[in-house]
Amino acid sequence: MMTSQQKAELWARITRAKHLTAFTGAGVSTLSGIRDFRGSTGVYSSKWHGHEVEEILSLECFLAHPELFYEWAKEFVYCLEKYQPSAVHRGLAQLQQRGMLVRTYTQNIDCLHTAAGSRNVGELHGSPAHHHCLRCGKEFPYSAISPLVLADKVPYCPSCGGLVKPDIVFYSENLNEALLEEAYSDMERSDLLLVLGSSLTVQPAASLPLYTLRAGGDIVLVNQQETYLDGQAKMRFDDLEEVFCFLLEQLSESPVKDGGDSSVR
Repeated sequence: MMTSQQKAELWARITRAKHLTAFTGAGVSTLSGIRDFRGSTGVYSSKWHGHEVEEILSLECFLAHPELFYEWAKEFVYCLEKYQPSAVHRGLAQLQQRGMLVRTYTQNIDCLHTAAGSRNVGELHGSPAHHHCLRCGKEFPYSAISPLVLADKVPYCPSCGGLVKPDIVFYSENLNEALLEEAYSDMERSDLLLVLGSSLTVQPAASLPLYTLRAGGDIVLVNQQETYLDGQAKMRFDDLEEVFCFLLEQLSESPVKDGGDSSVR
């Protein structure tokens, strides 16, 4: 349980931050009912039809056996409509709408930050909101591909017959370099970084908080499991829901600033 002193300190840190940024991982979406990856009951804790999930999420496997990925993804990636943003998603969206949060960077591919109202989310591992043909480059929205996958069909381009791939970053693929550079810059400029629901094990995203620390900024870390940065966090909590229910309560009681938009910072 958060003490009243901890609550007061956390709110004070957030309200006096000049460049507040958030970095989120799978833990923020477990509150929405989406399984995490590395938890004790996470996606990676068991095989899928005899295959390691990490293998299914590799680019090599996708190119050789796209049906494996789409069969697996049918139950996870292509039914996002049934999930609702959690208190964390809503809280970060409200912080940004108030002009208190500059930007959220996420390792998640579930689009829930955008669904909650956050703008210009840095989706480091991409998302299924967009797809493209690997042969001709034609783009397709989630709404065009999801019905095919749910009907147990592998999507192919109607123009050239090429395999259609979601714009998520598979294992052995590089992250978007331009977005990564933006993240490095924001982390270095952040006097306060909220690290939320991430095990901080997947590189290079896991090293992003180090840019804040090395530049003299502070981090507040909220995660159920231990991370390699626990000892360097100014504040450390275990319960995301408790922290963000508190922040939502504070936001509801605080007047909206004039021009409350992160773009003015």
